[in-house]
Parts: sequence; C-alpha cells; structure tokens
Amino acid sequence: MERNQQLKEAFFAQDEETVLKKMEANKKGLTSSEAEKRIAEFGPNELDQGKSKSIFVKFLEQFKDFMILVLLAAALISAIFGDVTDAIIILVVVVLNAILGVYQEAKAEEAIDALKKMSSPEARVKRDGNVVSLKSDQLVPGDILLLEAGDVVAADLRLFEVASLKIEESALTGESEAVSKDIAMIEDEKVGIGDRLNMAFMNSNVTYGRGEGIVVGTGMNTEVGKIADMLATSEETMTPLQENLNRLGKYLTIAILIVSVVMFGVGMFNGREWLDMLLTSISLAVAAIPEGLPAIVTIILALGTQKMAKRKALIRNLPAVETLGSTDIICSDKTGTLTMNKMTIEKVYLNGAIQSNEDDIDLQAPVVRVMTYSNDTQIANDGTLIGDPTETAMVKFALDKGMNVKEELAKEPRVAEVPFESDRKLMSTIHQLPDGKFFVGTKGAPDELLKRCTQIDNKGEIQPLDEKMKETILDMNHDLATQALRVLAMAYKIVEQLPTDVTTEGVEQDLVFAGLTGMIDPEREEAKDAVRVAREAGIRPVMITGDHRDTAEAIARRLGILEEKQQGGVLTGAELDKISDHDFATKVKDYSVYARVSPEHKVRIVKAWQKAGKIVAMTGDGVNDAPALKTADIGIGMGITGTEVSKGASDMVLADDNFSTIVVSVEEGRKVFSNIQKAIQFLLSANLGEVLTLFIATLLGWNILAPVHILWINLVTDTFPAIALGLEPAEADAMKKPPRGRKATFFSNGVLPSLIYQGIFEGGITLFVYWWATHYPAHPNDLHLVHEDALTMAFATLGLLQLFHAFNVKSIKKSLFTVGFFKNKTFNLAILLSAALLSAVILIPGLNDAFSVSSLNINQWLLVLGASISIVPLVEIVKFFMRRFSKNKN
Repeated sequence: MERNQQLKEAFFAQDEETVLKKMEANKKGLTSSEAEKRIAEFGPNELDQGKSKSIFVKFLEQFKDFMILVLLAAALISAIFGDVTDAIIILVVVVLNAILGVYQEAKAEEAIDALKKMSSPEARVKRDGNVVSLKSDQLVPGDILLLEAGDVVAADLRLFEVASLKIEESALTGESEAVSKDIAMIEDEKVGIGDRLNMAFMNSNVTYGRGEGIVVGTGMNTEVGKIADMLATSEETMTPLQENLNRLGKYLTIAILIVSVVMFGVGMFNGREWLDMLLTSISLAVAAIPEGLPAIVTIILALGTQKMAKRKALIRNLPAVETLGSTDIICSDKTGTLTMNKMTIEKVYLNGAIQSNEDDIDLQAPVVRVMTYSNDTQIANDGTLIGDPTETAMVKFALDKGMNVKEELAKEPRVAEVPFESDRKLMSTIHQLPDGKFFVGTKGAPDELLKRCTQIDNKGEIQPLDEKMKETILDMNHDLATQALRVLAMAYKIVEQLPTDVTTEGVEQDLVFAGLTGMIDPEREEAKDAVRVAREAGIRPVMITGDHRDTAEAIARRLGILEEKQQGGVLTGAELDKISDHDFATKVKDYSVYARVSPEHKVRIVKAWQKAGKIVAMTGDGVNDAPALKTADIGIGMGITGTEVSKGASDMVLADDNFSTIVVSVEEGRKVFSNIQKAIQFLLSANLGEVLTLFIATLLGWNILAPVHILWINLVTDTFPAIALGLEPAEADAMKKPPRGRKATFFSNGVLPSLIYQGIFEGGITLFVYWWATHYPAHPNDLHLVHEDALTMAFATLGLLQLFHAFNVKSIKKSLFTVGFFKNKTFNLAILLSAALLSAVILIPGLNDAFSVSSLNINQWLLVLGASISIVPLVEIVKFFMRRFSKNKN
C-alpha cells in the first residue's frame, strides 16, 4: 500500500514546543489507537527491503557482456564443426565468469542487510501515559522514547531531556568519541550530523547518562534510512579492467570478422572449395579469439588477491585488484586509518612551562593525580583500559610514566563525585587521604575551570591566581588548541572534611590550578611515509573526516597531505553545501582536506573527482561511509573498526585498518595490471602471428596449419605461459610512475605497436620455415611427405616461437638481459611443460598420426629451433631502438 510521507524538516533548529506541535504529540506519549493509525499511515520502523533479483536472473545478466557473447558464438561454431573439446573449454570459462559475477553482485545486498541487523530489537516508549517496552519496528513519528546507557537508539529523536547523556555516533559520523548531548535549539539549519547535539540518531549507541526525546523520523526517513536509500540507488561503477575487457572484445570481434570475411572471399576468388574455405576461415577466427583470456585474467587477479591477503588487504571483488593500480585519488578517513584511533597526551603544561610526553614528569604533581583520579577509566586484569578515549589517554600517560594507578587509587580511594555535565563542562571526584583529609580533583574545559580557580600550584608552592596569570594560561590553551590538541584543565584542593553539599556549588569552588593537558589522536608512524610514497607514485591523498576543521588540518599537515606552507586546501561540509555541483567539479582539485562532512558530501566528493576523469579509491569504516564506498571506483572498508555495512559496500577490506596497506596494495595492483598487459601482449601477438600465417598462406595457395594445430598451440603454448606471466615480480620503477588514468587501455605504454611487430615476426618466421621445408625438403621424391614435413615444421616453429617469445614480454621496453631470464620459477616450469606437450604430439607414435604430423630429423629440428630462438634477438633489437627513441623524445 502507498504510505504517506513523513515530515522532513530541520527539527534540531526548532524549539521543543514547535516540534511537539508539528508531530501532533505531547510529552505523555501517544495513545495506542493513535499509534496504530500512524503505523498504518507511515509504515513500520524498518528499512525497505527493496526489489531483490533471483539468483537465476542475476546469472543470466552476466551473459550481456560483449566478450562473453563473442566467446559463446565461438563455442557454438566450434561445436557445429566438430571441435567439441574447444567448445567445452570456452563454455567452462564463460560459466565460471558468470558465477563470479553473481557473487560480486551480492555485496550490495549484504550492505543493506547489515544495516538492518544493526537496528535495536527493543525500545522503551511512553504509550497511554505509561512506559512500555516495544519492538523497535512498532515505533511511529510522535512517540516519546526513553534512552539510557547501553541502548541502541531505535529511531531519529529530537531530545528534550538529557542527564549527562553521551551517544557514540561513529557509524554515522566516523568519529569514535562519544558526543555529549544537550537540548538547546540550534540556530543554523545547515549544520552537519556531528553538530546536531540535540538529536539522537537511529543505530547510534548510548554510552553514558540518560535522555528522553520525541521520534521525528522512522524507517527510511531516518539518517540511516537515507544512507540505505543511497546504497540501494547508487550505481555500481564499472572498473577500468571491465571497461578495458569490453573494449578489447569489441575491437577483436570487429577485426576478426573483417579478416575472416576477406580471407573467405580471397580463397573463393582463388578457386578454393567453399566448405574448405569456410573451415579455414573458422580456424582463423578460432586462432584470433583469445578464448582463454577471461580465465587467464581471472587467474592473474586471483593470484593478486592471495598476495594482497598476505599484506593485510582482503579483496572482495576481483577486478578491484587491478583498479587499485590505476588509482589517481585516495580519499581516506582520518580516524583509525591515518591516525591511531587512540587519544594520546602529547603535551602537559605545569609549573609555567610546556613539557612533552617524552619528558620526565613528577608523578606526584597534582596535574597527574587529577588526571588519574578524576577519571572513570577501568583497568582490566590484563591491563586493558576501558572507558572514554579522553580519560583512557590520561591513565595510559600515567601508566607509561611508571605510575601504579590501581595502587594509588587504593591508597586514596574515591568517596564522592560530581559527575560530568555538558552545561558546566566539568567533572570532580573526592578522595580520602591517609591523613584523614580529602583531595578534590576537578578536570574540564579550561575557560570554565579557571573561573573557579583562585590559586595556582607552582612547583608545590601555592600562589594567588591573578588575572594576568589567567590570561597567560588561556593564551597557552589557545596555542595548544591551534596545534589541534584537545585541551583539558586540571585543578584541585585539599579540604579537612568531606563536603556535605556534593554539588558544583559545594565542591567546585576556590580551586588550585594544576595544569593543562593537550591530547590528540596521533598520526600512524607509517602513514606519513605511505603518503610520501603515494605522492611519488602520482597519487593524491585526500582526507575526509567528520572531525573539526582545525584538527583535520593539523593532522593533514603532519602527514604531508597538506604542505607546511600551503594556504587553504581545507573545506567543511557547511562550506561545500554552498557550492553547486557544477562549480565543485571545477574546484575539487583545490581541496585535499574535508572536515565535518555528511554521507552526501562524501558521495559528492567522489563523484566530482570521477567527473574530472580520475579513478577514486575511498576508505571508510562507518555506516555513513557506505554510499561513498559503493560509488567510488574502489571502496576500501576497515577490518577492525569497520561496521558490517561498510565492509558489505566495499571491494576491499584492510585487515589492519592502515593507510600504508593501501599504498602497498596499489603497488600490487600496478603489478597485476602490468602482468595482465604482458599476458594480453603475449596472447594477441601469438594470435596475430597465427592469423598472418593462415591469411598469407591462403593468399599464396599454401595448405598450412589445420584447425587442430591452431587449437593445440592455443591450448598448450598460450595458456600456461600467460598464467605464469601473472606471477612476474613488480618492476623496480612501478611506484615511480604516475597512474595510467581512466583512458589508458591494455594497448597503452607501447603494447599495441609491440604486439603488432612481434606478431608480424612470428608469422613471417613461420612462413619462412614452411617455405624452406618445401623448397629444400629432406625427402624431395615424396610430395606427400614433403608437405607433411613442411606442415610439421611450421607447426613446431609457431609453437616454439610463442614459448621463446614469452621471455620477450617480461617487459615491454626493457631488455630481457636487464629483467632476467629465470627469476620467475613458475614461468620457467610453464615453458618446459608447454614445450613438452607440444613436442609430444610430434615425437610420440600414434599421437603424431592423430595430429597429421610427421617425425622430424635432426637437421629439421635444428632449423625449427634456430628459427624459433631468432624471435629473441629480433625483439631485443627493436626494443633497443624503442628505448633510444623514447629517450630522445624526452
């Protein structure tokens, strides 16, 4: 049934009374009858299933690919004319590719399924004036929902009552630190999700305190629902590899059809039988179509995934292996990927001076006692710290300096506290001292805490705190904040008796200022080097984060994403909202850092780079990242901190959540593409050699190479070396070259001219050997034997030529003597195996009769071997001039 639309307004920018009025509700909650009406009107509070295709339909859709259709046609023709084995091989390849495609397509549905699983099963709601527990799918707009620590928020709420409420929204914002909520109306209707402090969002987690609010969005009208909708409607981008294979298939098919038709016409013109010419044309088509190419590409990609898995990169989508190698832009989340996702104290201000975390600090200094005492962190038996990241950072600092925190707290236990509240931004604890007195420790926002301080501790000496000293402290606070450090102030006092009024008025007055702490989620040590390597490889790193502008900019400068002296380059989500898509497409190159962004912003950034013709990789760990991960050319999910939603939308998952792993994977991706290029150069130059041999032989009226010979050569001398080329090591300068770009093809970087001249060499040498065998035969008096020997020598030459030529394609331009003959052991074994299989049909009695070939004498074998080996020096000569030409051009 058609549902009515829910209100879609900026409720965070409206006061409580207005929201209640618009939702036609009150704080006592809805009646059961009204709730039933609304669930009929708006539907249940769940994400849409969407239309799901059956596996059979998905399977059939895999056969729309042009190259696949060509292969199916080749299989049909082969079967009609008796080449059943070849037809079966082609069909197996096609079906395996289709199965792989169905598997890849399932990942989008995985992402949405994972979103649904995150939903809260139960919710506490006011109905008919009572608090009841309902299944979350029964919530409706206007319901009054109660929250407490441990709850998963079941819908989008406008909060109107909070008590120290903290909600962890990393799934939506990407930032792991829990957000302190309040109920104040927000004036700006354009603020991002991370700044909507009076809202609670579906699928976020309550970590502290309690709250109450009115449901303003359910199901697909929530922020999570918007993400699910973006996931369902975003188009899968075709990878450069898939684009290249489609393009290659079309070019090859057109060329094959033209040559086959021309060959058939020439043969008919020369008086050949039409059936004979039809079979010859078909054999030429079979020779030209690289039947094993899809399988070989799949195998090379699969080998690449195994290599990447060993380097902590888990590939979910095979073409993503190669896409990484062509990446121009890496859009990376900050927290956990570029940084440690672990708040760390970097600087401490005490006794009028700044000290770094590497300096020796007196563990009995009041600033250290306050940061460990006024702290709710729990220390597990195994030493694990459990609690708010800011507080665990303080305890970790003290532990690293050698303080036995548990022992100190046991000696001076907490006896009372004034919990943190967002309006006063302070927290205090009171501890019993061994002498019977009480230690009051207070930590919080520097500007708020200083208002309550009347004295300052300077090297143990208590002095009055005058206005000039306060200004100095506030200046130091500002200086630390501009370094993107999160600054907290510490103060204390010692009192004779436990305060009877344990409130902010009774405890947090007449304090002694102890010092400041500056902390940050520091960059990963290896990330800075990875950014440098990426830049050297021509890849631009872009940071996209939900964190504040200053923090994002500081980390970006420390990592080298922004140059130290570079001005600008940072854009916030609010600023991005003011730029049209058209203008942003021209300005996207100006920015390397984006702060306080929403899921829609991330998708816009990815699409803007794609419009600029760039191949974009996007990292993410939260639900908010999923649409951008799916839109990007390669989505990279986080294996440790990532949600199942982000992993489901990704092509690749980082097992270690580390940016440097991406850069390592780019090198592997470049190697994979280079090796696919080598395999294609090898296959197509070999096929071109076969086509030229058949075509020119037909023009000359020679009866050379039957279809069975072509098929056997393609099977044994093409397949194994081509697969083994996939294991070639990366060339030394792989990460010194710029990305090849979206417009690059398999024929780029000199591959096309190379395969053409090499194919000509192969065809020419084979025809020369056939000519020599007919003009200088070993048995001149037996014409049948002359023809059989010539055919056998041509067959052996063409097969061995391809095996020796496989060494040439180890590098497109570099000399084989530089690259090395025997570094790849698998390749060497593949060459020996192919040579053995090729020779077997000539040398083994019975097999040679089946293949219509004869045994050759020693002189004939020497000619075949000499002619076959000649391909190596011939190609070396051409490569030498190619390098000279390229050097002079530069």
